[in-house]
Amino acid sequence: MDSDEFKAFADSLEASASAPEPAPAAFERVTLLGAGPEGRLLACLFLAEGAEVVLYSPYASELESIRRAGGITLRGAGPVGTFQIDRDSGPSIRLSSEIDTAIAGASLIVVAGPVLRQRASAFALIPFLEDGQVLAIVPGRTFGALEIAWMIRSGGCAREIALIETQGLPYWIAEKGSALHLSRARPAPASVLPASRADALKGLMRFLPELVPVQNVSMSSFADGSALADLPALLIGGPAAPSGSLRLPAGAEPLPERNTFRALLGSRHVAIASAMTAERRRVAARWGVRDLPGVDAWLNACAGDAAGDYSRPIPVEEDADNLVRCAVSGSLMPLMSAARIAGVKTPVTQSVAALAEAALGGGLAAAGRRLESLGMDVCDIDDARRALDAIAEGSS
Repeated sequence: MDSDEFKAFADSLEASASAPEPAPAAFERVTLLGAGPEGRLLACLFLAEGAEVVLYSPYASELESIRRAGGITLRGAGPVGTFQIDRDSGPSIRLSSEIDTAIAGASLIVVAGPVLRQRASAFALIPFLEDGQVLAIVPGRTFGALEIAWMIRSGGCAREIALIETQGLPYWIAEKGSALHLSRARPAPASVLPASRADALKGLMRFLPELVPVQNVSMSSFADGSALADLPALLIGGPAAPSGSLRLPAGAEPLPERNTFRALLGSRHVAIASAMTAERRRVAARWGVRDLPGVDAWLNACAGDAAGDYSRPIPVEEDADNLVRCAVSGSLMPLMSAARIAGVKTPVTQSVAALAEAALGGGLAAAGRRLESLGMDVCDIDDARRALDAIAEGSS
């Protein structure tokens, strides 16, 4: 998402604030749940800023591959180098397959990776949460913090927990062998639940300074533009919807620096993204969120540039499938749920979700987030908005 628009929104909030700025929370011990590319990258970023870091995974194969590599190697943009693991002396990332010991004493717990993995991680940690801990969902997509909050509460946990929802990482990631190759991503919106815990979000920004705080989780959720870029680019191609890459002579190959995610988006892909953008904006407006950008700003943030420092790599097939699943279950399904309550029609969004469901063999809709399953089983939009505001402020 366009950083200038978010900064302008954040500045307007700061100008109207009367309370003194809270001191950032001090996150000295951080646990990452999920040893996929996102979790490994974040573990390195936290270690680089001096935190004590634990990287948890329930999958032995993930941890073993890190051990075989001798650490986590970053290349490209960002803090390049190899970050050590399980060393007795000096800074290193400690690997763990035991969730109770992994999160014990952690001031910040980061839940990273695809939506289904986030849910599994959140469910597993509920019995072991401690008062005062902060959970960050990266990326939260649409209503991610609300879903995790509902899981914690319905799971019987009465601990005082704050949840942070971010809509992106500071870098795009491409796995090449055992190394993570990084390119810069644009600033992403982030919020905290309850909204009064601004200190927690400021503490996270010590490690992820590119985040742009927004008012609450309603704003950050509707600001999730990931599906607008991912689904048209990854599902649709061919002569009727040609890509945005340069036309090359027969047999020619694009230069590596032009073989980017943004090049997958031709004018007809952008037309679909524009229609989805209009529907998301209409739904958000009915829920009281009106400070969302247009399609160009969203694609700049979520698809990256066609070349250069802010270009996004094209994912391999397995990663592309995961992106489609996350976009439907974590972005489109909750939006359509909010649209039903608001009485807003979303025909293009529904069609794209149905296309993804057909392409990946079904099950995406059933796994999708729905406000109705998060305690928002009201039919009147005014009642629903009040309920959502109460949850966002931490009073429900």
